[in-house]
Amino acid sequence: MPEPTASAAATPEKAATKDITFCVPCYNSSDYMDHCIDSILRGKGNIEIIIVNDGSTKDDTAAKADAWAERHPDIIKVIHQENKGHGGAVMAGLRAASGVYFKVVDSDDWLDPVALNLLLSKVRRFITSGSPVDLIVANYVYEHTNSGTQKVIRYRGFLPQNRVFTWNEIGPFGPGQNLLMHATVYRTQVLRDSGVELPEHTFYVDNIFVYVPLPHVQTLYYLPVNLYRYFIGREDQSVNENVQISRLDQQMRITRVMVEAHKLPDGVGNWKLAHYMASFLGLIVTASSIFCLLEGTEKGLRMRREMWEHIDSVDRDLKTTLGLRQWLVLGSNLPGPLGRRTSVGLYRLAQRLYRFS
Repeated sequence: MPEPTASAAATPEKAATKDITFCVPCYNSSDYMDHCIDSILRGKGNIEIIIVNDGSTKDDTAAKADAWAERHPDIIKVIHQENKGHGGAVMAGLRAASGVYFKVVDSDDWLDPVALNLLLSKVRRFITSGSPVDLIVANYVYEHTNSGTQKVIRYRGFLPQNRVFTWNEIGPFGPGQNLLMHATVYRTQVLRDSGVELPEHTFYVDNIFVYVPLPHVQTLYYLPVNLYRYFIGREDQSVNENVQISRLDQQMRITRVMVEAHKLPDGVGNWKLAHYMASFLGLIVTASSIFCLLEGTEKGLRMRREMWEHIDSVDRDLKTTLGLRQWLVLGSNLPGPLGRRTSVGLYRLAQRLYRFS
């Protein structure tokens, strides 16, 4: 099996030479990757872009990636590898990154240039201060291209704005204010020190990527600008409901990993962080429960039972925390046929209100 090749050598051990690395996983992305890469290049700063061609075979993704690197050899590197899925592509980018910070931008998404340059200015200031924060958070925007509408996800009220803070200072978080990959810019060494590993050939690994490193974060900064533009509209997109149902086994795999990662390590006893992580996990368990119901057969119900058996085996207190104290989890696990229909109805209502797919 051939090893991945890159247009420039890089190892995790080398000193950072860039302020930030943008990793762009690409799989048959020829139709839209140019827009993504061009949006990042509008950033004025000491940046690196790593395009990971994840075994594309159906279009000219590989050739386009190489052409971008030829035009911008000091900024863009390309990794060509056999197909490993989104997680494998992100991990390849993380291993090769030479930036102090690391940001994943999916190839069908893009960054707002004004917000990007504000971010880069802030990143440079953190680095020159000698005390770079561990996690930067910015708003992101759902771009519903079919309807031409947008929905901005903000973190006001949950996170202090425009200053460095710790977990002790976070406030109550509202619906939709979970820290997703689109919103986060991690310090690269925090990701590496956390030991986060993303399973290959598995969708929805962005939840693991953003969740597992959280206990290793000590300082945060919320920049309240609309940075990340999250495209929603393609029928084959991973967040499309029918696609999610067809990949239920992968959703459950992600849930298992997060259940096993929910406990804070020894020495990290911040109750606000623990509460946030339990609530985030509750959202994932809710999604898994709902898609088990939408699957519509005994197989889905069996997978849901197995999920709860696994939760119970890992931490019985967690089963109580999730199943009895979180209304989202309660609403998605109502007993009996009528309860299951009610759970799906509640999901449809939330879907209309929050437009998350």
